[in-house]
Amino acid sequence: MTTIKEDTLRARELLIESRASANSYLSEYEPVALVLVPLLTLFVARFLHSVVSFLHENGLKATVIGFVMSSIKLVPGVKGYIDAKKQKVVDQMQSGSKSKREGWRSELPREGLGTGVIEKLKEQKRKDVVWQGKCSGTVYIGGSESEGHFSLINEACSMFSHTNPLHLDVFQSVAQFEAEVVAMTAALLGSKEKASGGEVCGNMTSGGTESILLAVKSSRDYMKAKKGIKRPEMIIPESAHSAYDKAAQYFNIKLWRVPVNVEFRADVKAIRRYINKNTILIVGSAPGFPHGIIDPIEELGELAHRYGLCLHVDLCLGGFVLPFARKLGYPIPPFDFSVKGVTSISVDVHKYGLAPKGTSIVLYRNHDIRKHQFVAVTEWSGGLYVSPTIAGSRPGGLIAGAWAAMISLGQEGYLDNTRAIMETSKKIEKGVKEIAELFVVGRPDMTIVAFGSNELDIFEVNDIMSSKGWHLNALQRPNSVHICVTLQHVPVYETFLRDLRESVKIVKENPGPVTGGMAPIYGAAGRIPDRSMVGELLVNYMDSAC
Repeated sequence: MTTIKEDTLRARELLIESRASANSYLSEYEPVALVLVPLLTLFVARFLHSVVSFLHENGLKATVIGFVMSSIKLVPGVKGYIDAKKQKVVDQMQSGSKSKREGWRSELPREGLGTGVIEKLKEQKRKDVVWQGKCSGTVYIGGSESEGHFSLINEACSMFSHTNPLHLDVFQSVAQFEAEVVAMTAALLGSKEKASGGEVCGNMTSGGTESILLAVKSSRDYMKAKKGIKRPEMIIPESAHSAYDKAAQYFNIKLWRVPVNVEFRADVKAIRRYINKNTILIVGSAPGFPHGIIDPIEELGELAHRYGLCLHVDLCLGGFVLPFARKLGYPIPPFDFSVKGVTSISVDVHKYGLAPKGTSIVLYRNHDIRKHQFVAVTEWSGGLYVSPTIAGSRPGGLIAGAWAAMISLGQEGYLDNTRAIMETSKKIEKGVKEIAELFVVGRPDMTIVAFGSNELDIFEVNDIMSSKGWHLNALQRPNSVHICVTLQHVPVYETFLRDLRESVKIVKENPGPVTGGMAPIYGAAGRIPDRSMVGELLVNYMDSAC
């Protein structure tokens, strides 16, 4: 048997022999090469890793198209030609809005108008288009602005227009209104049920986008504290609202947008394939904005719970309809905090809650998650500062208006409204299906009816409808148009269907774009393979429009 000392000596001899052999082999190469080759190898490895990551994130098709388009733009004169064409499209998208801006004020008047400004406001308001009963969504309250519910919330807003919940010690009434609006909304969405955990909490925001932004930000920071995730990713169905794209850009989160299934619902199996160690959040909508279809929230909840992820449910449209539609007997699947795995919800009071514009709510399953929404500053010379939402100062009048809307209507009022809009939605869906050239996209669960055509350019149909005063929403994947049914449509749905039948007939007999219509633009956008170019068009349009 060998001793430990002998084994150590033998190992040392082998090390010396290996070193000598390596030095002898490397002596044949230049020292500079020995330094540069590892560096070059590392550079190539990093480059290949970047290429593989880019392919993984963007897909082969988008990567190839992007490379080809970038190469083409390097050809002298091509980039200028493409920019000129893009500007032509932007000018067409504006449809004369530049001329409308002529004469707009660019500085303060030398002498103020005083109370005479009210007449000026009325004069400007008369220039707005006729929206009563003609807009998809937009105005959810029924009736005239000068009477009924409209008048009530206008008076409530006016009474508290000077208030600001930032100053809780001064405007205690508004603080109470906000707390009660949040609590009443949470109660509609499962906070009183045992499955919710009994800690549901939240805040009022300026709209659905801010509610979603705050939910994403809170989920990001919560998962960082809980799991140490520093390179966060979230997964959403392609039907999810664009506010998630905004949140991803604002908060530096990698966004995976997953195709929906054949029923236009979130594909749970596809979403599961995108989950990895950096995933913080998955998303479902109840319903989705494009087609009015509810995602499988229970299945998404199971997935989120299994992997320890956050699940946000977008109830911006459905929050003040689905609870009442269920009571009325409609087959509404689970969608709220009664579902295990749901960690946050966004719901707009200014939609079917019939509150003034600029009122939404973000809710969390518990305070541990919501705490990550707040911003606390301790080292400011202005004193200690803490803020719950993105905005610091907030309009207390809107909060008072939301409280007044909910208290004035009560459960019976919302039930009556839900009955009216659900029945009208079903009548419109039936009427669309009776038009042979059209088809309804999926099976709508709520108050949105999306329709397309395999025979006609649906965007040309939309342009004809626009000429008749209707303001509908154009969609893509598939090309379609939708109407979001509100109380404004209850008395005029037959007019809508009559105009739609006439529009289809006109396009069928005289196919081709309408002068000044948007059909050519939507068609061109759908045919452009380089989606980054479409994005540039939208940015250029917005840059010149505001």
